[in-house]
This record gives sequence, structure tokens and C-alpha cells, in this order.
Amino acid sequence: MQLRPASPSTDPNNRAPKLSVYGVRGFHAQAYARLIALLASTLIRFFTLTALLSAGTLRAEPVDPPQYYAEDIKTAMQLHVDAIVDANGDWSVIDDQTGERLTLRFMQVHDPVRQISQTVYFACTDFHVKGNPDQVYDMDFWLEPVDGALKVFQTKVHKEPRHALLYGWYKHPRYTFVNDEISYLYD
Repeated sequence: MQLRPASPSTDPNNRAPKLSVYGVRGFHAQAYARLIALLASTLIRFFTLTALLSAGTLRAEPVDPPQYYAEDIKTAMQLHVDAIVDANGDWSVIDDQTGERLTLRFMQVHDPVRQISQTVYFACTDFHVKGNPDQVYDMDFWLEPVDGALKVFQTKVHKEPRHALLYGWYKHPRYTFVNDEISYLYD
């Protein structure tokens, strides 16, 4: 097939039209087809990227977890205690070591409260045995951010009440911390 240029008389500005095997009209159809293909691929890339970003698969920037302070930890603990005690102020919990059911009453959140890792926080509390305020359990709680708020994910009895003739009731430790890791004192 031979291409023939349009006659100069058909172009008022005396410009020669671009030629293709399809002629001038075919050229415009090809250009529109390329434009539509480019637009379609751009839209596919945009929606794919948007879906990946919203799913959290890709992140434009690293996201630092929120920072919580001592008062935030104590407030989260107070909310947790309010949620776990019944209408009488009692908390029924199973001792993680003995399996015994304990009925305790909240006394206080005390120091230390601290950050253990980038997303784990720690709170120490005192609860006494219902009906005997001298028998105090030191309960430890580990918290982590969930939907923008600190939530408890682990609870352990740190110290249990023991009685000595010389001292009376005291809190006897089950473990200590070494580099923020539990180290049991007795097997």
C-alpha cells in the first residue's frame, strides 16, 4: 500500500497532514486509542496504590507509635480497674501460679509505672483480700496501645501476702525484673 499526501488545496494553511496506513482519520483514532489506554493504566495504578496505602501494606512514611506517659498509664489502669470490679468493688481473679480464685479489692496504682518497650507499658498495683485489708497482693499489669488507648493484655501476681510473727503481714515477691524481663525467685 502506498501513502499519498493530501493535496495542498485541502489544507487551508498549506500544511501537510501526518500520514499513516489508516489515513488522516485513522491517525486520530489511533491517538484517541493511545490516550484511552494511557488513561486506563494511570487509573489502575492510582486505585491499586490507593488500596495498598489504605490497607496499610505500603506507607508513605514510617509511623511512630504514640508516646504515653506515667499519668496516661495510671489513667488507663484506673479505667481498667473500673471495668473489672463488680458493683461491690470486688475483683474475682484466678491466681496465675496457684490456680486459686481470689476476691480482691483495689487499693492503688503505685510506682513504678513505665514503658518497657516501644509499644509495651507496665503498671504496678495493690489489691487487698476482701475482708482483710492487711493481706495485700501486688498485681502487675502490662498494657499496649489499641485503637489509640492503652489496654491491659497481661496480669500477674507479683507479690502475695505472707504472715511473719515478727513483721505481721507483708508482700512476699514471686519474681523480680532483670532488664525488664521477669526472673522468678522460687521454682
